[in-house]
Formats: sequence, C-alpha cells, structure tokens
Amino acid sequence: MTQKGLDSLFVHYGIRQDDMTTIEQLCEKYGIDPEWVKENLLKTFHEKKIKNEELDEKALKKLLEKALQKIK
Repeated sequence: MTQKGLDSLFVHYGIRQDDMTTIEQLCEKYGIDPEWVKENLLKTFHEKKIKNEELDEKALKKLLEKALQKIK
C-alpha cells in the first residue's frame, strides 16, 4: 500500500524516503552526520531550487563551501 499525500522529506528537502535512506547509508559508511547533510546541504539546495535561484556549478560550490565552514 502506498502512502497518499506528499512525503514530508520531499516537502522539506526535495528528496524521497528511498533516496534519503541511500544518503543515510552513505553518510554512515563515510562517517558523516546525516542530519548535517539534510540541514546544510539538501534543505539549502531545495530552498534555492524552489525559489528558482541559480544552481550552476559556481552556486553549488558556494553552497558546499558555506556548509563545510559550519563543521570547523
């Protein structure tokens, strides 16, 4: 039976549960906090995407650099 309505992960992060499970597994494998990835990468990326902000290579690099500064 499939769930009706929007997946809350998709609403907040622009990603479906199956994909999030894969991301969480990769985070575990490489010792990265999955909550950090959700809040500092996926959520920020999703917010920019829904605002139709530019998401070229330069913008993505800036997003990653800003997120990485938060772990120092």
